[in-house]
Amino acid sequence: MQSPILGGTYLARSPNAAANRLVNLFPESVTDGQTAGFFMRCPGLRLLRNIGTGPIRGLWTFSDKGSFYVVSGDSLYRMTTATGAPVLIGTVTGTGPVSMADNGTQLFIACNPDGFIYNQATNTFSQITDPDFPGAVTVSYISNYFLFNQPNSQQLWVTELLDGTSVLPFDFTSADGNPDGVQAVNVDHREAWVFGNNSIEVWYDAGLPDFPLARIQGAYLEIGLASPYAVCKQDNTLFWLSQDDRGQGIIFRANGYSPQRVSTHSIEWQIQQYPTLSDAIFYSYQQDGHAFVVCIFPSGNATWVYDVATNLWHERAAWNETEYARHRSNCQCNFNGTIVVGDYENGNIYAFDLDVYSDNGATQRWLRSWRALPPNSNNLNRTAHHGLQLAFESGVGLSGYDFYDALNLLATEDDNLLVTENGDGIFISQQTVQGAKPRVSLRWSDDGGHTWSNYHIGYLGRIGQTGARVIWRRLGMTLKLRDRVYEVTGTDPVKIAIMGAELDVTPTAA
Repeated sequence: MQSPILGGTYLARSPNAAANRLVNLFPESVTDGQTAGFFMRCPGLRLLRNIGTGPIRGLWTFSDKGSFYVVSGDSLYRMTTATGAPVLIGTVTGTGPVSMADNGTQLFIACNPDGFIYNQATNTFSQITDPDFPGAVTVSYISNYFLFNQPNSQQLWVTELLDGTSVLPFDFTSADGNPDGVQAVNVDHREAWVFGNNSIEVWYDAGLPDFPLARIQGAYLEIGLASPYAVCKQDNTLFWLSQDDRGQGIIFRANGYSPQRVSTHSIEWQIQQYPTLSDAIFYSYQQDGHAFVVCIFPSGNATWVYDVATNLWHERAAWNETEYARHRSNCQCNFNGTIVVGDYENGNIYAFDLDVYSDNGATQRWLRSWRALPPNSNNLNRTAHHGLQLAFESGVGLSGYDFYDALNLLATEDDNLLVTENGDGIFISQQTVQGAKPRVSLRWSDDGGHTWSNYHIGYLGRIGQTGARVIWRRLGMTLKLRDRVYEVTGTDPVKIAIMGAELDVTPTAA
């Protein structure tokens, strides 16, 4: 029988109800294929270069696409190639994320509270010192104006037409549909979405004197925003992390002027456990037709990703050799077809690369856990599990020997392998390659995911062994709850494509 390995992440508050976890893999649906879909390995991090002291607080591709800008630590840099030498532009303030927008000539950097303008045409950079500038948390561009929200207030401001350095004392208004502060502004389809703590208003350019925007009647949502930086564009709309007087932690997308929930109870339960949501960061990107919304929770040390193409969630995570942690990416821009992301801890910028299977050389550990039996098919009788076979792309190993090959060849002479031994131990040359004989580890739980068996190793096939099979046999009998959860995981830097799992199982007496 087919075991339901495919799907997204769903870890329920009770693992006995659902214990499906998906880390550093994402599903892709298939038409007329071997199965209805398969798992692909999430993109690795290919180092482009190191810029400044870090962290990377923001990335922005200028509207002419000829350059992109990096805020690293307290410095702004211009990049004309993804790997070239950065050009230092100037110094900015703050330590947290920045918000950026451009009008085709000027780049506005909102550092909360300070603001800075870089003029690409004149190559001038300066802090906004206009006495009427009240500070900016986030900034967007609409109809030749920079629109920004004043810190700790209900007020929205615009700069003068096509000039971000100048602000007039009457170029502001209040978003007062609800007496809550404005968290962020974001322009979508030439309409300004004004996110408050408990509400959202939508404005448009009405060409009014002084402040040119006006509210759209009826475009009012009684749901707010939990973090100024937890809102992003994707799939021709906006996604955000919500809060209001009734609670917090649901992720919505805009469906017209109505909120549409995209998070699941599983994701929301995870979010509720984090110490704070006020530092959450969202960004989005597209790759191979998948439109991803990346939801970063620094205080929770976690990164969740929603795939619009499949409406499924998965985890992105770094691996520190003992446990998962938040993914290293902090922000994103698209430059000449390269998905560029910045590191939250240092000055590195990376490319998201589906043909790279590590995170800048660090281990990228993937994982899938799932219920052995399809939903509603467990009659709570014991079952004997004779074998489990993965359907996967085999023969993906790398050229060379692996460590275990080297140990087996200690007593032989091989011109291609250098193995020496002395009183301190065994030393094997770098001609041995992790991934030459890629491994996948299986374990299982018979109590709903509370405790687990030891790991059992299978092999994905050396390079060219495209007929290799991974079968684990004699897997025992379900005990306790008459329920089994399987988990497969791996760390080798090779391509991973999993199409399904076939389970040989026999019911036994109750």
